[in-house]
Amino acid sequence: MSEISTKPYLLRAIYEWCTDNGFTPYLSVKVTAGVQVPMEFVRKGEIVLNVSFTATSGLKMDNDAITFKARFGGVSREIYVPVANVQAIFASENGQGMVFDSIDEELLEVEVEVEAPRTSLGLAAVPTSSEKTEETTDSEKKSAETQKKPSLKIIK
Repeated sequence: MSEISTKPYLLRAIYEWCTDNGFTPYLSVKVTAGVQVPMEFVRKGEIVLNVSFTATSGLKMDNDAITFKARFGGVSREIYVPVANVQAIFASENGQGMVFDSIDEELLEVEVEVEAPRTSLGLAAVPTSSEKTEETTDSEKKSAETQKKPSLKIIK
């Protein structure tokens, strides 16, 4: 009998921890042929998805895949992510969560390379830090400053 991976259980546990603490859970996903996401939001073969209760509809986290509906640019889309494609799950407010070191390359399909023009992001997608370019406008710099991770400063 084949042993079931611990990954889907850990994903559900971190998701529950995020929601119990009032944090917003996000998934970092490696986009391959088996993943169903809006390709216009894929950057460098990856997409980051907001999987909070308010951003999704019908979220189902099975042992094989994560499925839900979410709005991207005001348009409702069906999302399908095999568990093997999830690279990390984390809370957006503090960055705490879990990164998965290895992705089952045997389970992944052929990697999809898509470079789409930058558009405004919907509720269920956020840009990854690897998307930052040297050519940023003033408004992008200001929004990037407001999206930095919180930090503590020790005052004596």
